[in-house]
Amino acid sequence: MLDQATYTPRLRQQFDETIRAALKEEFSYKNDMQVPRLEKIVLNIGAGSEAVRDSKKAKSAADDLTRIAGQQAVVTKAKKSIAGFRVREDMPLGAKVTLRGARMYDFLDRLVTVALPRVRDFRGLKPSFDGRGNFAMGLKEHIVFPEINFDKIDEAWGLDIVIVTTAATDAEAKALLKHFNMPFSS
Repeated sequence: MLDQATYTPRLRQQFDETIRAALKEEFSYKNDMQVPRLEKIVLNIGAGSEAVRDSKKAKSAADDLTRIAGQQAVVTKAKKSIAGFRVREDMPLGAKVTLRGARMYDFLDRLVTVALPRVRDFRGLKPSFDGRGNFAMGLKEHIVFPEINFDKIDEAWGLDIVIVTTAATDAEAKALLKHFNMPFSS
């Protein structure tokens, strides 16, 4: 087990040593605190109609998400009943986890270097920013992560990934993620 007090992820070191200076020069920031940085990464699996039929599916999704994130996932529950979807209030429907600090940088490193190259017919990510410097993407199958044993899964879940930055604009956030080698298509 790594000592979390002395361990610094590779991407964090890269940010401190080269990326911060490059962004400061690129956007003409006056001090280091203006430079955008990663704040958190939120992962979400929605089990949807599968969880409605079998409540164990949400638990399975949470277990898979825990393996991917390296941190305990929380089972998400329905806020209100919707008869048309056969959903009852407090029914488990998926799982989510929020990564910060070293785990966040480790996850981003694994996403860019391991998981995305394993996606079938991958041609780059379409820039999908929200106007406030946050990036959202989705994977059709969570099995692209090496932590998931393909033979032992019962369902291939879709995975939503939201990367929250301190950037004020989408251009700053895109520049930050490009420095982290995020493979944008355009």
